[in-house]
Amino acid sequence: MIRPLPTSPYSVATPRHFAVICRHGIAGVCALTLACSGVLASAQAITIDTHSGANKGNGTGTVDRRYAQVKPTNVPLTQSELDAKTRSELIRMLQAEQGFAMRPFPMGHKGLKLEANGKLVPAGEPYLDMVTEFGICAKPGDRVVLTDIKFDHNKIIFALNGGPDLKHRFLRHIELGGGGAMNPVVQDDGNPATGARLTLEFKGHIPELTGTEVEALLAPLISFGVKTPIEAFTDTLPEKLKSAILGHDVMVGMTTDMVLFALGQPERKVREVEGQMPFEEWIYGAPPKPVEFVRINGNRVIRVEIAKVGEQPVVFDKDEVEGMMRTDGSPLVAADAPKTRTVKMGDVQRDPDTQAPAPPPTLTAPGEKLPDNAGQNQPGAMKPVQFPTQKPDDYPDVEAARRADQAKQAEAADKTKDAQQDTQPDATKPKPDGSASSTAPASPPADAPQPH
Repeated sequence: MIRPLPTSPYSVATPRHFAVICRHGIAGVCALTLACSGVLASAQAITIDTHSGANKGNGTGTVDRRYAQVKPTNVPLTQSELDAKTRSELIRMLQAEQGFAMRPFPMGHKGLKLEANGKLVPAGEPYLDMVTEFGICAKPGDRVVLTDIKFDHNKIIFALNGGPDLKHRFLRHIELGGGGAMNPVVQDDGNPATGARLTLEFKGHIPELTGTEVEALLAPLISFGVKTPIEAFTDTLPEKLKSAILGHDVMVGMTTDMVLFALGQPERKVREVEGQMPFEEWIYGAPPKPVEFVRINGNRVIRVEIAKVGEQPVVFDKDEVEGMMRTDGSPLVAADAPKTRTVKMGDVQRDPDTQAPAPPPTLTAPGEKLPDNAGQNQPGAMKPVQFPTQKPDDYPDVEAARRADQAKQAEAADKTKDAQQDTQPDATKPKPDGSASSTAPASPPADAPQPH
């Protein structure tokens, strides 16, 4: 079974690739398709066992500590059964009570079930599956409200943040009216329910309880103590990570929530792209004080740089949080075991000085050799593009059209000139009465005075 790790507030950001682990030299091709919506995929490791034929995700043995089994409580319980008066007191005391989530609360009708002084159901991979399928109602450190309490034979059912079901599941679909005007029976905004359900189960029957004892039984999942937001958030983290946040230190692998609790809002934010990876730089401080550059990809810290005046910048890029969030402290993708080969797929960053470039994509099988005349007169081979021959009835080219236009204009000009010459009289031609015109000047009459 191939199970991708869900995007969680504490999972460590890694480059967008998958690690495929094949035991005993299995030859095969694993085609994994990534659907990207602007969100980066977490790393994944697949172990192929040739003996059993089963594919097991690397979270079967160790999972995120937030989804691990809880430590059982030890609250003394009486043998007497809960009566009506005590039940009313519990409702009055716990109704609308607020607390802080210590574990992720998934949405959905089923919800989590906690056995009194016992274990949590589900836990581990089934718990992770429920969160992945239905989504999270409250993250660790978030405030939750007990909006409803119901008593069953041996169970107390709590609805958190409104519960997973709508208040009027059936009446919201009914309308009454007449004369063409219909009005809904109950007012509904149409938004889905986003709450969670928690069931506290006892053996046999519900014993006599006080509100304090119920809160103690729910302590592994909900903390009802008076805390500040940062205390409620850090109480869900390992001790080393908690100390770093309270000490205002940022570690590679932290989430944006951890950075905000540790350093607050940044003074500046700069968005850039390095290669194919977009990131956001959060800048804290200004000279002459130390300046801290926190680089974030997605919602994880991938690089921390501290620059002091007159000193070389100190850069941290090794993940320190990944192992803390595992139940055994191991990283998400362990080192290669003997007889194990790891193949990275996706957008893998390569060092051009030490690594060869990736081969071009091909449809040939591994080890397959193409024939010597591959690509020559083969079906589907790439050939030069041949344009069709121009036919006489096709539109002529631009130069030919221009030359034709110029010839027509010259011919029209000649005809106009000839027409103008035909309309003008010719002085050299004889007149109709037989006399010819002369261009010589006329002689004066005989009796005219001669000029001196």
